[in-house]
Amino acid sequence: MNIEEDTFNIDLTDNQVIIRDTIREFAEKTIKPLVMQYDESQEFPMEIMQQLGELGFLGILVPEEYGGAGLSYADFVIIIEEIAKVDPSIALSVAAHNGLGTNHILRFANEEQKKKFLPDLASGKKIAAWGLTESVSGSDAAGLRTIAEKKDGYYILNGSKTFTTHGTVGSTLVIMAVTDKSKGKKGISAFILEKGAEGLIIGKKENKLGMRASDTTQLTFENCKVPAENLIGEEGEGFVQAMKILEGGRISIAALSLGLAQGCLNASIKYSGERKQFGKHLNEFQGIQFKLAEMSTNIEAARLLTYRAALKKDKGESITKEAAMAKLFASEIAEKASSETVQIFGGYGFIKDYPVEKFYRDVKLCTIGEGTSEIQRIVIARNLLSEE
Repeated sequence: MNIEEDTFNIDLTDNQVIIRDTIREFAEKTIKPLVMQYDESQEFPMEIMQQLGELGFLGILVPEEYGGAGLSYADFVIIIEEIAKVDPSIALSVAAHNGLGTNHILRFANEEQKKKFLPDLASGKKIAAWGLTESVSGSDAAGLRTIAEKKDGYYILNGSKTFTTHGTVGSTLVIMAVTDKSKGKKGISAFILEKGAEGLIIGKKENKLGMRASDTTQLTFENCKVPAENLIGEEGEGFVQAMKILEGGRISIAALSLGLAQGCLNASIKYSGERKQFGKHLNEFQGIQFKLAEMSTNIEAARLLTYRAALKKDKGESITKEAAMAKLFASEIAEKASSETVQIFGGYGFIKDYPVEKFYRDVKLCTIGEGTSEIQRIVIARNLLSEE
C-alpha cells in the first residue's frame, strides 16, 4: 500500500491481506455469535479482548521492542474496519485502546515509562483508558477543570472525567489535568494513572443508546495521588499531546464508520436478494438499487479518504485536514447507510432479530466521538483558510 504525489494506490500488500483475513475470520467466528449477548447485557467482552491481545491486535502500533505488533496506521484501518463490519462496539474498544491511551504513552512518554507500561498494554494483559472529556468541557477540550498540584513527589488530582472509554475496565489510564490555570491550554499536562490509585473513584457506568459492549464511565479524583514520575513529557504539554492523539483517533473512527457502513451494505445486498414483495426480489426494484448504489459509492469515497489519511500519517506528514475530512465524511455516510439499511429491511429492520437495528444505534457515536462533525468542519475550515 502506498501513496505518491500524484497517484493513490490502496492495493493491499501480501502481509496486509494476511492481517485482513486473520481479523475477518476472528470477527466472523468468535465475535459474531456473541454480538447481541454483549449488547443486551452491556458486558465488556474481556475474553474477546484478551484473545485479540494474543493475536497482536491490542498492540497494533506498538513496536516489537515493547511487545507490540509494530504495524502501521494503514494496518490499523484494516483491522478496525473488519471488526466494525461485525460489531462496531468491539471495534470502538480496540480503536480506543490502541489509538488513545496506549498511543499517548507510545508517542509522548519517556523510555522508562514505555518499558513499564507498554508491554502489558500491547499484550492485552491490561486495558488502556484515556481521560480528556469533562461535564464542563466536551468540544471545548481546553476548558477542562481537573486540577493537578505537585506536592511531596506526587501530583494531587482533584476533579472528574466523563464519557471515559474503559473507565471501569482500564488498568492504565492517561488523564489530562490543569497544572497551571494562568496558562490556559498551555497549562494542561498529561499523567499516567494506575487503577487502584489512592483517591481514584470509579463512578457510574453509562447506559448508552449504542456501542453498549464498550465500557464508558465517569471518573472522580479526590486528592488522587499520582507519582511525579508519571507525568508524560513536561508540564504544559498535555493539551498539544492530546490534540495529536485525537488526529490519529479520527482515522480510527473513520475506519470504524467505514466498516459499519460496509456491514450495512453487505446486509442490505443479502436481504434484498432474499426478500420478495409483489412477486419480485427487493433488489429488482430500481428504488432499492439506487439506495445500494449510493451506499456503495459513498463507502468507496470514505475508504479513499480514510486510507489517504492513514498513509500520510505513516509517512509522517501533517494530517490535520485529512483526518478531519475522513472522520467527517465516513461517519456521516455511515449514519445515512444505517438509516437506508433499516428502510430496506422495513419492519424487520426495527427488531433485534436482525443486525441492522444495532448498526442504526451504534452509528451515532461516530459523528460525536473524537470530535463532533461540527468540530471537524471547524478544523477543516481553519486549515483551508490558513493555507491562503
